[in-house]
Amino acid sequence: MTTPTGRVICDITISVDGYAAGLDQTEERPFGDDGGDGSGAGLHAWMFDTPDENRAEIDRLNTAGAFIMGRNMFGPVRGAWDRRWNGWWGDDPPFHAPVFVLTHHARKPQPMDGGTTYHFVTDGIASALDRARTAAGGDITVLGGATTINQYLAAGLVHELRLHIAPLTLGAGTRLFEGVPPLALEQLTSRAASGVTHVTYRVST
Repeated sequence: MTTPTGRVICDITISVDGYAAGLDQTEERPFGDDGGDGSGAGLHAWMFDTPDENRAEIDRLNTAGAFIMGRNMFGPVRGAWDRRWNGWWGDDPPFHAPVFVLTHHARKPQPMDGGTTYHFVTDGIASALDRARTAAGGDITVLGGATTINQYLAAGLVHELRLHIAPLTLGAGTRLFEGVPPLALEQLTSRAASGVTHVTYRVST
């Protein structure tokens, strides 16, 4: 796969058994039954409890020229936009670039502090990618959740897959690779830290 405007990179944290979130996600428990309080603290301890040890991977998360995420990652609001919601990340989200949110319900772009603008895409993953490529001028990162990444993987649109594997199992929930046909993956890098293993793969077709 080649594109004239940069790579499509997927970057996600999963449990050892492949889940990015547990069952029964709610606004109060956005990661559902995750073995804790539903905040994803166990899955993402590598980011928040040991950031210095994982600085390179954390810094690399937000270096793309544009981002794509599913509506479930953006927030808990479902159906029509009858409630104002601007994401989990506050007034100054960490992206500092255009973010294209997949949704079935139209909404005007939402500028935020720090250079982030949320754009709401109603006509599917290919349209979101086309718009992200136009905006990025370089690499595009698909941040998640797992269902969104699975759609891009199944469509053969991903060049690189970055996994952060947390040392726990969830047993059920939203699973990476669900509904994705067999993939040929070339391991590019791997690094074990105290609470996570970082692995990067090139995705071949």
